[in-house]
Amino acid sequence: MSMMGSDATCPERLVMEHVTSRWGTLALIALLDRPHRFSELRREIGSVSEKMLAQTLRTLERDGLVHRDAKPVIPPRVDYSLTDLGREAAEQVRALARWTERRMAAVERAREAYDAGRPATAHRVTAAGPPS
Repeated sequence: MSMMGSDATCPERLVMEHVTSRWGTLALIALLDRPHRFSELRREIGSVSEKMLAQTLRTLERDGLVHRDAKPVIPPRVDYSLTDLGREAAEQVRALARWTERRMAAVERAREAYDAGRPATAHRVTAAGPPS
């Protein structure tokens, strides 16, 4: 796959990082069902800071995946929805999320088998990634 080249700044890699980031993935999946106001989206995703969600939505909007609709009313109302391009990406991300849910038991078994074969003093890989 050409996007897996060594250039970390290639455009495809950057978009992939946006789509598969922790908050990008959750925002895209949440928006598949319906448009959301910012606060609704934040509640649905859970444990995301206001700043991080705003930054994620801006990035996805810039990439053409999310549409921001600011209505000139008082109090201000802003709705977020997926563009056609965003819906396409979100469906792919949701398929991966569903696969993860279905296959988590197999992943856990693989982790246990891996850990059982390692010396007791070896560093264990955590959710944060491999040891540095």
